Amino acid sequence: MLQPSRRQHGTPGASGHGQAWLMLALATVGFALDFWAWALLSPLGPRFKDDLGLSSFQQSLLVAVPVVVGSLGRIPVGALTDRYGGRVMFPLVSAATVVPVLYVGLAGHSSLGALLVGGFFLGIAGTAFAVGVPFVNAWFPPERRGLAIGVFGAGMGGTAISALTTVKLVDAHGMADPFLITAGVLAVYAVVAALVLRDAPGRTVTTDPLARRLAATLKLGITWQASALYAVTFGGYVAFSVYLPTYLRTGYGLTQADAANRMAGFVLLAVAMRPVGGWLSDRIGPVRVLAGVLAVVVAGAFVQAFTPSLPPLGTIAFLAMAAALGAGSGAVFALVALLAPAGKLGSVTGVVGAAGGLGGFVPPLVMGSLYGAYGSYAIGLALLAVVAAAALAFTATAVRHTVTRSVPTARIHSMSKGAGGV
Repeated sequence: MLQPSRRQHGTPGASGHGQAWLMLALATVGFALDFWAWALLSPLGPRFKDDLGLSSFQQSLLVAVPVVVGSLGRIPVGALTDRYGGRVMFPLVSAATVVPVLYVGLAGHSSLGALLVGGFFLGIAGTAFAVGVPFVNAWFPPERRGLAIGVFGAGMGGTAISALTTVKLVDAHGMADPFLITAGVLAVYAVVAALVLRDAPGRTVTTDPLARRLAATLKLGITWQASALYAVTFGGYVAFSVYLPTYLRTGYGLTQADAANRMAGFVLLAVAMRPVGGWLSDRIGPVRVLAGVLAVVVAGAFVQAFTPSLPPLGTIAFLAMAAALGAGSGAVFALVALLAPAGKLGSVTGVVGAAGGLGGFVPPLVMGSLYGAYGSYAIGLALLAVVAAAALAFTATAVRHTVTRSVPTARIHSMSKGAGGV
């Protein structure tokens, strides 16, 4: 039998609004820095392919390993955050990431095996997401959580930092440079977070054993529904952010630097749209937002399956998908904040975040395999359109029914009118 969770005394009142935004800012910075580390291998994929003679599948595997490890790691890390809070877990995850970053930069880039080992432990950085969502959620009232979690989710723009700087730093100063810089910044953040971060005074602290909490989490309908949607929205974002440089270089003949810059543009737009997705979810509800963005993904993937010329149609298709996937990622966690029990939010976030990361792990492998077999990416993009269409149908039926049944009409109405600001 599950033991009741206990709450810390107090709640963030009006006087705590400034502190709530400070905690949100610090969490977002930490998330961005950890994601910067998490994405260090992706921009260097083409270089490693040339230097080490990798096949398309091996290159895809190299950039995908940190994704899958970071995704699966979110499950226990989310559950641990329910117990120990972000004040403990954020500095811990950031400090632990420093070690594999230094390993890859100083010694672990000379062979595929060494890179896979380094990429495996770089996955630790990807678990930061499961720390931040429950941490931020506890600081804000229900009618503001979509926006707040969306702002935190914009920290996924750390991948853009990697895209814009990694190749340039390697070209200018050698392989170690971007890794040393990232490790140094992460170490500083871990110290600052340990000194400044505070858990919300009203957050729910669970006392159940880890295994029991995870089992209870897996019985919740919202866990599986949000996981399916996040696998498509965030998974699509992750897949493009790690594989787009390879796709653009192979499919359109772009230079490595040009492909990395275009990937950074994709990432930045998706990042900017994530808070918008959360804010819109506070206004009109996450189901409507998800339905709209999934329709855009279907259209964009369908167009790109025909490999149109990059300017303008291909660029428009990719940017439309970037905006939709970013907004959709924000809407999924607005849905989670709306329906998940407070004491299990970290656990639910861990499972859903894992599904999103795994959703990003599979497409690069599929795209690499299909290109190796057929010399074309068309089938892979057509499959994305089909998957997005299935997610759209699922949202319009099962997810809509769950929200209608679980959330009182008065609460939905209150949320839609109360999104003006804290």
